[in-house]
Amino acid sequence: MTGPMQQEPAYVLHRRPWRETSLMVDVFSLNAGRVTVVARGGNSAKSPLKAQLQPFQPLLLDWTGRSDLKTLTQADVRSGPSLKRTLSLYSGLYVNELLQRLLPMADPHHRLFAAYIDVIAELSEAEDVEPVLRRFEQSLAAELGYDFVWDQATDTGQPVEAGRLYCYDPEQGILAEPSPGVRLQNLPGGTLLALADGDLESAECRRIAKRVTRVLVDYLLQGKVLHSRSLFSHHRGDRNDL
Repeated sequence: MTGPMQQEPAYVLHRRPWRETSLMVDVFSLNAGRVTVVARGGNSAKSPLKAQLQPFQPLLLDWTGRSDLKTLTQADVRSGPSLKRTLSLYSGLYVNELLQRLLPMADPHHRLFAAYIDVIAELSEAEDVEPVLRRFEQSLAAELGYDFVWDQATDTGQPVEAGRLYCYDPEQGILAEPSPGVRLQNLPGGTLLALADGDLESAECRRIAKRVTRVLVDYLLQGKVLHSRSLFSHHRGDRNDL
């Protein structure tokens, strides 16, 4: 969406200094999708924008400009949940980095914006972040055209059976038979059926869901590095919720 925007609901994904006193800010907005705005003077000590333009903070933004780089003219802060726990904060940074890396510029995703609001609210309260992240990863993948269901084999069109082993490929979903270049094999049908029922609590379901979504996210990233993944490794040693 080109041209000026007023009172546009948005969240900061990432910001960095720009020139001497300004900020360059990547935002995810309701009606314009991912947009980069310049907050002129926003990095100066006296500017209120430095405190306002924070990740996970609900905002209403005004901007102008017809090029890919917009000029921020107004920022209003709304009340919202905060990510106070370390693991919740790291999870939020991971979600933001996914959106920054994967969403095309100026491409609205209204359902994904709603899912983002939900994931921030859930992370603000959750002590167990893993199920929250798995659901958001699938929502993001679906918006990008890589949706799949756990209980249906796309190559045969048949329902998944509990006593069989299955495969997964990001371009095809769950498969009954391995195809050339398939990414994952030996996925238990019973576990896939449990995941289809929403089970992200059992250890086996968590393990399989993590394997599948890791392959899916890595495929979508096409070699791009997620720096937020290292935060989890440092926080939990060998355990990584991503």
